[in-house]
Amino acid sequence: MSRMRIRHKTGFTYAGEVTASYNEARMLPASADGQLVLYSHLDVSPVSNAHNYVDYWGTRVSSFDILAPHRELALTAESVVEVRPRRQPTETLGWDELSAVVETATEFIDHLGQTARTRPPAEVEDLARSVAGTPGTPGEAALAICTAVGEAVEYMPGVTGVSTTAAEAWEQRRGVCQDITHLALGALRSVGIPARYVSGYLHPRPNAAIGETITGESHAWVEWYAGSWRGFDPTNLIDIGDRHVMVGRGRDYSDVAPLRGVYDGPHSSQLFVSVEITREA
Repeated sequence: MSRMRIRHKTGFTYAGEVTASYNEARMLPASADGQLVLYSHLDVSPVSNAHNYVDYWGTRVSSFDILAPHRELALTAESVVEVRPRRQPTETLGWDELSAVVETATEFIDHLGQTARTRPPAEVEDLARSVAGTPGTPGEAALAICTAVGEAVEYMPGVTGVSTTAAEAWEQRRGVCQDITHLALGALRSVGIPARYVSGYLHPRPNAAIGETITGESHAWVEWYAGSWRGFDPTNLIDIGDRHVMVGRGRDYSDVAPLRGVYDGPHSSQLFVSVEITREA
């Protein structure tokens, strides 16, 4: 078990005065899946009253508006979370059994259809079909597909953006965790394996000393269903463990963006983001 304190700051600096803004934040984890939230708080500046709820996908949301003139919107989310090692399930369903389960349960509909962000190029579909055509279970195929995608795309910040699609990232063979996750989702869904996007944090240093604060960042990984839901980090080619903290799930990044909104003011704005992770136990 590990205990981590996560401090995530983000927001916008505007080129001029904003007269009103309407926003949603998805930055606070919930207790689930081997993690227990001991403390969580979201601070918004300028001060605003927030409406808190859990969305369709099970993610905690803070919805707020700011009607006073302002030149900067700043959010600070701080959480303390205990994370336990996840036991990976034994996925024994065969392809016919998985197909029968998926066809009779509405919960999988959203995680089988492609989105504009996850729709894979033909080459990735061919890769997925090739893996799925080898002997083995859907769970074994899912792991092999995610591993193949992760090995094929070089992790490189700065070459893609939040609006980059899976096909665009594949063309470059470079991107960040969001791009690699979108590609893995598209590949899994193309062969009939339900898969969902997971957002959260990953402590970047396994052997960090207790009390040492490390500069981190938001992270993304996949979960697929092959008898039960299983998580895997295709960017780092590792199972989800006690360094991962889950915040939200959805079809793709657009369902779990940390901050989104609209505002009335100048067209130009500058996003700022920082994440600090401290191992406390």
